[in-house]
Amino acid sequence: MGIFRKLIPPPEWRLPVIILMGAMTGLTLYALIESKAVSYLSDNPKTCVNCHVMTPQYVTWQKSSHREWASCNDCHVPQDNVLKKYLFKAKDGLYHASVFTTRGEPEVIRMREASVEVVQNNCIRCHEDQVTDAKLSASVEDHFENRTSRKCWECHQEVPHGSVHSLSSVKYYGKIPEEHQETVPEWLSKYLKEFDNKKEK
Repeated sequence: MGIFRKLIPPPEWRLPVIILMGAMTGLTLYALIESKAVSYLSDNPKTCVNCHVMTPQYVTWQKSSHREWASCNDCHVPQDNVLKKYLFKAKDGLYHASVFTTRGEPEVIRMREASVEVVQNNCIRCHEDQVTDAKLSASVEDHFENRTSRKCWECHQEVPHGSVHSLSSVKYYGKIPEEHQETVPEWLSKYLKEFDNKKEK
């Protein structure tokens, strides 16, 4: 009980503290609602386009063979246990949010080292039968461990995101399909309309 008494501010500070705590609570709730924070707990791929910079990746995934079998989280988040999955999502999400908020995203988005390892492990998890040769594993030493010495995308570069790797090279530039319009921010839609109008003149 003595600890709680120490936390209670003196009478002359109570009103400012209550106002400050109310403001902080309001700002926190606003940030959570505006960032659609709850959506990040799901596996819905549309969550990834809450940040418009991921629109090229989302649209190219939509056109890929992986769309029927794997969501963004199936490839980009660890799948070996739930705790690790959400810890990775939180850590990666905070990094992405800070980069996006400060407008520090690069023109060409590349995976960080931790993400490279996760994606490689998930490729193997789904395609283990294709990368393990029973004959070689019986006769070649360490075949099972060395079968992934190269990254899968060194050969399979266009799976599942095609050749689009930069924010300014979206294949559907100016003609983003109707079903994906909700992923395009208002300022970009306005810019694209103005751009189309200038082209017509």
